[in-house]
Amino acid sequence: MTENNPAATATTATETGRLVDDLNGDLELEFKSIVQYVLHVATITGPEYTSTVDELKTHLGQELRHAMVLAEQVAFLGGVPTTTVAAADAATDSRGALRADLDLETEQLQRYRDRVQQVTDMGLPDVAEALRPLLTETQEHVRDLQAALGQ
Repeated sequence: MTENNPAATATTATETGRLVDDLNGDLELEFKSIVQYVLHVATITGPEYTSTVDELKTHLGQELRHAMVLAEQVAFLGGVPTTTVAAADAATDSRGALRADLDLETEQLQRYRDRVQQVTDMGLPDVAEALRPLLTETQEHVRDLQAALGQ
């Protein structure tokens, strides 16, 4: 891209706008995760889930950090971080709550894989570096939840 090429600048602006929208979508899911984990930490019961609830509390803190990173990246790219929160999945039993958490983390994992590739393709290594820890931690969340569910 050069400053003398308005089409390249417009394409970049369009790509950046799409990236901001995608990152805001990721941020919405992080907000949902935070709400969902708060709900599930409070409602998952049974002695077999004691260590799992402790792990979910750790996930909760990580989800908040993920949301902060995403909001910072949106702002860095010139966007406005979303404040929209999707409705959390309220499960009626402990196992259903863990399944809902696994489904959400699995969705987030794929989105982070897509996002890291997207920013890499766009030539935004700083954004990719900021997102990689989110990808790694989300992979761990998926594994933790799979183990809790015996998968």
